[in-house]
Amino acid sequence: MSDKTANQMWGGRFAAGPDAIMEAINASIGFDQRMASQDIAGSRAHAAMLGATGILSDKDVEAIREGLLTVLSEIEAGTFQFSTALEDIHMNVEARLKEMIGEPAGRLHTGRSRNDQVATDFKLWVRDQFDAAEGALLSLIAALLDQAEAGADWVMPGFTHLQTAQPVTWGHHMMAYVEMFGRDLSRVRDGRARMNESPLGAAALAGTSFPIDRQMTAEALGFDRPAANSLDAVSDRDFALEFLGTASICAMHLSRFAEELVIWSSAQFRFVTLSDRFSTGSSIMPQKKNPDAAELIRAKVGRIFGANTALMMVMKGLPLAYSKDMQEDKEQVFDAADNWMLALAAMDGMVRDMTANRESLAAAAGSGFSTATDLADWLVRVLGLPFRDAHHITGSLVALAESEGCDLPDLTLAQMKTAHEGITEDVFTVLSVENSVASRTSYGGTAPVQVRAQVARWREVIA
Repeated sequence: MSDKTANQMWGGRFAAGPDAIMEAINASIGFDQRMASQDIAGSRAHAAMLGATGILSDKDVEAIREGLLTVLSEIEAGTFQFSTALEDIHMNVEARLKEMIGEPAGRLHTGRSRNDQVATDFKLWVRDQFDAAEGALLSLIAALLDQAEAGADWVMPGFTHLQTAQPVTWGHHMMAYVEMFGRDLSRVRDGRARMNESPLGAAALAGTSFPIDRQMTAEALGFDRPAANSLDAVSDRDFALEFLGTASICAMHLSRFAEELVIWSSAQFRFVTLSDRFSTGSSIMPQKKNPDAAELIRAKVGRIFGANTALMMVMKGLPLAYSKDMQEDKEQVFDAADNWMLALAAMDGMVRDMTANRESLAAAAGSGFSTATDLADWLVRVLGLPFRDAHHITGSLVALAESEGCDLPDLTLAQMKTAHEGITEDVFTVLSVENSVASRTSYGGTAPVQVRAQVARWREVIA
């Protein structure tokens, strides 16, 4: 494509073609060609509306429709020749359409601007990504529910400060992530619903004098309604920021889970075994099995957070309506979407393939005086002691067990009585980790009965 041809697309605005630097900084076709199908869908809806309202003839609309389908087939087949001189996906498509059908191609842009066109394309693309994220989250939640149900009564240590705190169940721990990713799912659905207003027909910034039907194009493209203010319609990138914000929170959850999988799969913990499909060996140490997929998920959050911050910085100082700065919105979102989808898929695969090592979990659950709180609760419940006194007595028994090199259940009744004469043999019924977790029957607690109830509830939610 010559500079002369490019200038003609601009209606002769420039006397000479831009130099190489201007062409490079101004062009977005290198990345916005990803929106080709959305661009053509928007143009087809716009053309159909122009025909229905009598702005274009049926003959022109049919030529445009057939031409756009041919352009789309060329793009999908990989035979379309993209031109940097034509700057973006919109001008590339229009130029090719003109080559094929001639004058009617020039009428396609009646009643719209590249400003509302790009906003529409980008919204359609982001909406598709929200839909993809919803599917990925539903699959990951289902995988976690399977793990939770299988290990509803498997005991493991619960941690605070990465120190053994109280015993919990494997199912309870898995369900904690179900709740996290469930909130992400809610944000995805909420963001998609809020963004589903059509910018098409807002034109450059003030609307158009042509008798267009914005409701028709909105419905054709699956939007709930047209955007109500033309200035806002072309200026708004909240939908992209909400997408990045939602992706950032979810990526943080993925990273937290990935960190636990890195720890749990270590030789020191041995809580889980990750499949070979999501691990690698060492180039020099044959005994090693590295949790590379989990580590890479943990790192992806940086790119996604960075995209969110970058777009915030692009948008923060822009006056209404459109500014060329907004061309810098897409690469951030494209990269974040790619990495979010990849991280979700990798985590889904790891969760489905991983094996919880029940014996290691149980052994760890019974160490570190994990039932100390159960002992304190027993002193309050059975002996009627104030909790602060019970806390002090329990602390002294923990110190005794430490000095004896044993855990609380291994102390004798006589040793227990040195801390408080009222302690009886019944105390040992609460010192096993199994009894501890079974007793936590409060709503949302770790008891197997509660875990199974929550699994059942979530299966209904995602059905």
